[in-house]
Amino acid sequence: MHDLIENLPVAIYESTIHEDGRVTIDFVSESCSRILGVPHNELLTDNNVYKKIIHPDDLLVFQRKLQDAHSGGSEFDAQVRIVVDGAVRWVEINSSHQALANGGFKRRGIIQDITQRKTSHEEELLRYRSLEARSKKNETLLEQLFQTIPMAVVLLTGNGKVSQVNKGFEEMFGYTLDELRDKSINDFIVPEELAHEGIDLHNVVASNHVILRETVRLHRSGRPLNVLLYGMPVKFDSQTIGIYGVYIDITTRKRIEEELKIRNAELDNFVYKVSHDLRAPLSSILGLVNLAKLPGNTDNPIEYIELIGSKVEHLDNFIGDVLSHSKNLKMEVSVAMVDFGKIIDQTFQDLNYLEGAKGISRIERIEGIEFYSDPWRIAEIMRNLISNAIKYRKLDHGASEIGIRVNVDNMRAEINFADNGIGIDEANLTKIFEMFYRATEQSDGSGIGLYIVRNAVEKLGGQISVASRLGQGTRFTIILPNRINSVINVVPKPADILEK
Repeated sequence: MHDLIENLPVAIYESTIHEDGRVTIDFVSESCSRILGVPHNELLTDNNVYKKIIHPDDLLVFQRKLQDAHSGGSEFDAQVRIVVDGAVRWVEINSSHQALANGGFKRRGIIQDITQRKTSHEEELLRYRSLEARSKKNETLLEQLFQTIPMAVVLLTGNGKVSQVNKGFEEMFGYTLDELRDKSINDFIVPEELAHEGIDLHNVVASNHVILRETVRLHRSGRPLNVLLYGMPVKFDSQTIGIYGVYIDITTRKRIEEELKIRNAELDNFVYKVSHDLRAPLSSILGLVNLAKLPGNTDNPIEYIELIGSKVEHLDNFIGDVLSHSKNLKMEVSVAMVDFGKIIDQTFQDLNYLEGAKGISRIERIEGIEFYSDPWRIAEIMRNLISNAIKYRKLDHGASEIGIRVNVDNMRAEINFADNGIGIDEANLTKIFEMFYRATEQSDGSGIGLYIVRNAVEKLGGQISVASRLGQGTRFTIILPNRINSVINVVPKPADILEK
């Protein structure tokens, strides 16, 4: 029996708590010395030996539990650390309670070394906490990515209801999560005519496919948005439990693409017209030169020179218009005070060479405050409008007139330009601002004058409209913003100071 007890993996002890509170150790197995690291005789004789071996951090709790067990006559159960030869071990102590006839009671218990079990548990707990911390970190990173990604993202449940949307989605489409939660996304952002597409795309992704589609969706205001839509299934155990929808707004890109198509078409037309309008007078000049060189030709050379000069002048004017158009497209808008009277006077003076220019009478009225804009572009607008009015005057009319009225306030300048020329057929009014369009054959102009006018007005942030009646004249109305506030803190250039 003794060998059996000593070979147990636990230590056995028995003690008596007398009625007067004294404690005597009745029995301690030899294995207790091995576990606690205390000599056997010391365990039998020193009731307070536990104070020497229990870890200081656990001693107070141990004593309190022991006192409660003794005073209450209850079972005792504790797990504490002990220090053996400088090493820390874990032991578990369990004891039962048996009352005695003399008023005291006996305690029989076991002590076992649980260091390995405790260490394994703590390692497992640390591993679990590490995994839990890593999981929370990953969740935080995913949540931050979900919310800050510069795209609109929606997470749908398996049956197509909204579970989550990010800030990018709210900004792009104007809906909040509270408005969309547990509702079908198709009822909010899919155009009515694309309802079947929305259902089909959901079904495709739900069947475990990734999609990429360029399509149209609606903002809360009803404004259509061109989007690139990615649809991706969310899987768990090979089952689709949700759907990610990622939307990239390509509205601006589509608009730029459309504008690029228009510009490319204009460029093709521009190249064709420029080459044609340059070659036509050059061919005429070459023809005149060859004609003058014919043997036996007795024509007056002066007549050929005058014709050649006319063709060269036409070429020069055309090239000037092309350069003006190029400059208008490339040059940044500069802001300075615009002297309408000076610009108009200079323009009439520069165009005095045109046939019929000297017979034009003008009515001019400029009212309001100072106007600030781009003087060069204002001059280009006036040059082309006045030039057209001269070229397209009534040839059989004795009194050709040009009326220019300018009214300026803090916000804008309103320019009304009117002539009593041949006018424009109503059917052609929508085309007159197109490049190289000529509504009449009365003049051999370049056909880009009004195109330059429209582009210059747009560069200045303004608007232009036209009204005309065939045989009665044409009126242009131009509204341009007054940039007077943008020059308040501008330091004048040295040239400006010298002019003053």
